Amino acid sequence: MTTLAKLFDDGTPAPGTGDALPPLWHWVALPRWPVSSELALDGHPARGAFLPPIELPRRMFAGGEVTFHADVRIGEVVRRESTVESVSEKSGRSGKLVIVVVRTRLFGANGRLAIEERQDLIYREAAAPSAPTARADVAAELHPVGRPLRRTGEWAWDFATDPSLLMRFSAATANAHRIHYDWPYATVVEGYPGLVVHGPLMTLTLAEVLRLEQPPGRPTRFTHRNRAPLFCGQAAKLHGEPTADGFSLDLLGPGGESAGPRTSLVAEFGREGESAV
Repeated sequence: MTTLAKLFDDGTPAPGTGDALPPLWHWVALPRWPVSSELALDGHPARGAFLPPIELPRRMFAGGEVTFHADVRIGEVVRRESTVESVSEKSGRSGKLVIVVVRTRLFGANGRLAIEERQDLIYREAAAPSAPTARADVAAELHPVGRPLRRTGEWAWDFATDPSLLMRFSAATANAHRIHYDWPYATVVEGYPGLVVHGPLMTLTLAEVLRLEQPPGRPTRFTHRNRAPLFCGQAAKLHGEPTADGFSLDLLGPGGESAGPRTSLVAEFGREGESAV
């Protein structure tokens, strides 16, 4: 698990064999690599095998919920079961959309359910291809940011991104979606103003801040939601505060609180040794 530890570079030692996998790190520890011939134009696997054959082209990781029943240990063999739980069509401000709910269960070496997860995926209509108004010279000036997380106060952190960070996270998670590393595709074909920061990366960053703050107890459930995109190089801040059951964390982009969170995470905590129910 040195991959994610080196990406965050936050001064904590990389977990080793026998250690408990930090919360949400299974997204990196258990990537699914499709064969190259299965990839569609946007870099995602062509639909119709596991995910339904939805024709809407734009895909977004909208959020979900993760319940931690038991630790997953690095080096142990786990069994993964994934099913498409539901497919529903809706109409939003941007037009037609389809919500796909995927349920995944991870079982430890002893056969016990360790992690249960729901992921919400949203498929939307394509945006009209745009003229290349995003400036290539500005994008080229995005230098490596060094450590992406910097503490600025109690439960307050700055989060910085650059193209190399996005590329490394794409590789670590077997995510070939071109909006995260292919600047001409993201800006001209998809019409974004720049490279899009991964929804899972923003959520994982909130989970990492929670781990660095070292609150007492153990996490039993995370509920997370990606509300708006963050683009590579945009300034972002993270802050958290305690709740009755745990902690609430937000990732704020340009505009701060007045613009609302780009990503939010609510963490429920239990006592040491206590499992979620």
